[in-house]
Amino acid sequence: MIPADRKQVYYQALIDKKSEYEGIFYVGVKTTGVFCRPTCPARKPKFENCEFYETAKEALLASFRPCQRCRPLSHPNHVSELVRKLVEAVEANPEHRWREEDFRRLSVDASTARRQFKKRFGMTFVEYARARRMGMALKQIRAGSAVIDAQLSTGYESGSGFRDAFSRIMGAAPAQLGEQRILKASWLDTRLGPMVAIADEQALYLLEFVDRRGLEREIERLRKRTKAAIIPGSTSPIKSIERELTDYFAGRLTEFKTPVNLLGSPFQKEVWDQLRRIPPGQTTSYAHLAAGMGKPSAYRAVAQANGANQLAILIPCHRVINSNGELGGYGGGLSRKQWLLDHEKLGSVGE
Repeated sequence: MIPADRKQVYYQALIDKKSEYEGIFYVGVKTTGVFCRPTCPARKPKFENCEFYETAKEALLASFRPCQRCRPLSHPNHVSELVRKLVEAVEANPEHRWREEDFRRLSVDASTARRQFKKRFGMTFVEYARARRMGMALKQIRAGSAVIDAQLSTGYESGSGFRDAFSRIMGAAPAQLGEQRILKASWLDTRLGPMVAIADEQALYLLEFVDRRGLEREIERLRKRTKAAIIPGSTSPIKSIERELTDYFAGRLTEFKTPVNLLGSPFQKEVWDQLRRIPPGQTTSYAHLAAGMGKPSAYRAVAQANGANQLAILIPCHRVINSNGELGGYGGGLSRKQWLLDHEKLGSVGE
């Protein structure tokens, strides 16, 4: 999260339209629902109506759409026709999932779109479209109010676009639930960025960083496996994990007590149990985990089970590195993985 004093600096840069801050931050304007670059010519919002982000992807995941005046997804002083066309296509139908035929319909080469977006914004076009779609749903989770009553500033005449996006990801809207089983989802702000927690009144089912690659598919699998709808709200396990995460990031907690519900095969659950036995401040490898389970040749299967973990930090898959000492992979991003390892190592030294 951006410190309060830096937000003040960014706000002054916004007021002064300082071009040297281009690419350093983006500002989301709560009253309009758009996000802008620092030099946007539009009328400046009040400080209390601003939310600041270091990347365009963060702004998108917070449900802000790109400003049509300063075009924050275009290179400064240069508006790419391809970028403009694709961004407008997403805004016309933000809940749509893009396929190869969509690019052909617009006479756009998918690889070119991927390359241009990746080079300029650090994310591919498909990642942009997904972030926009997920942002619409996650915004309502963050607000914590009923979907059916939502009339968000999404740039549409009604909230139908939002409700469609939410329903596709989370399941049926509340008005259609009837007697269906319900899980609740909450947005949690953490030191390493926002996370989404999903739980019932008994246990936590999912805890992930909102920008994790594949999060949308994870939520869909969870919904199908539990035969539940997922709606905004809070439960006892969510409140518990929010408190524990605060203590964890402050260095006051090393063992989580929030009850969890692990949905996986017997082999996956065995791997996850082994992961939870790795002490904070220590690391292991896939091969070592497999050997410890008495299945030394199953290290690839162990790696797959590790990646299928839906409870980030609680089931510490970040403590597994390559046998050669390199970090390996991590769904939440390698920078987060390195931070978590350093944080836990520092905490274990002080014990």
